[in-house]
Amino acid sequence: MGVEKGVASVALILLSPILAGIAIWLYLVQGRPVLYLAQRLGKNKQQFRMVKFRSMVVGADQLGPDVTAGDDPRITKIGARLRRWKIDELPTLWNVVKGEMAFVGPRPLTKMLARDVAAKDQGIWAFMPGITSPATLKYIQQEYMLVGVSDPEIAHQAMIQDKCEIELEYATKRNAISDLSIVVRTVLSLLRIVFMRKIN
Repeated sequence: MGVEKGVASVALILLSPILAGIAIWLYLVQGRPVLYLAQRLGKNKQQFRMVKFRSMVVGADQLGPDVTAGDDPRITKIGARLRRWKIDELPTLWNVVKGEMAFVGPRPLTKMLARDVAAKDQGIWAFMPGITSPATLKYIQQEYMLVGVSDPEIAHQAMIQDKCEIELEYATKRNAISDLSIVVRTVLSLLRIVFMRKIN
């Protein structure tokens, strides 16, 4: 974990000009707050605040469900751009520095969505939540998979169960090399999404 904290710290320093630029852009276009502190459950269901760039309207938590589809009206215009390429999650590196998250691990859930974790999958809480994971790769365009779905929350319940099974299976064989592979594949997947959207 110490190595990950160090890498995350260096990444934040190197990305600081970009992060500052995005923060200024957000402030000028949609005002304050620039950051969104998302309440999440981490290892052993300990609550923490995941830091993200704000991509939805102020008070979005009270205006709709915890599940967000790509066409959710709470997403701001600039927020849609950030979310498309996961740029809104760059500040999450701070959570890695604080030891609340890892680079690779199950995606942290809200308290409400945690209720959808099946009894057989409760072992998921034994692991540090991560920025990416095998399940994240499979559902990297989850928001767009939910577009047009009549009840995104019901659809997401099935996704959570599938994600937990994927994460628990991966946990039995993970190592430093496989984790690095997940990180690289995530970056490549995002670059592919950007490239394909530019073509279209």
